[in-house]
Amino acid sequence: MQEGERRRFEQAMLPHLDAAYNLARWLTRKDHDAEDVVQEAYLRAWKSFGGFRGGDGKAWLLATVRNTCYTWLAKNRAQLAETPFDETVHSQAVAAPNPAQLALREEDIALLHQAIAALPVEFREAIVLRDLEGLSYHDIAAVAGLPLGTVMSRLARARERLQQMLAGHRNKE
Repeated sequence: MQEGERRRFEQAMLPHLDAAYNLARWLTRKDHDAEDVVQEAYLRAWKSFGGFRGGDGKAWLLATVRNTCYTWLAKNRAQLAETPFDETVHSQAVAAPNPAQLALREEDIALLHQAIAALPVEFREAIVLRDLEGLSYHDIAAVAGLPLGTVMSRLARARERLQQMLAGHRNKE
């Protein structure tokens, strides 16, 4: 590619690096694997960037990340099934006015992360793209290569499962 194409790629794709990593992280469930997937996805995006005609670079890139993740998962699924999500490593520390509120908020975040991680991959993907990355239903349909109705159904089912898991946890307390 020429210098102008490189700049156009950087301007269109690099702002979405965090979103790409976030999607890969939730699908692969491991930081190191997500980094590898994102690197491979950016290489694929670079190679096929000549076919990008503008528009929503985030959706275009996330479609590439998604496809790269599923290729990776197909090769590594057996190993992935044995690797648990370690919430203590991946929880966010959030400042709060007092320690009691902070502890409750961190517990809620940890429970939500555990619940999302427990979802089947197709539901996890829908939740991450919509609720964490803010993509529209139409963009998710384009990224995942699914009909709009399927996206809406997956999101509804994913949210219902999350609600059941979180309500079940609250009922145990």
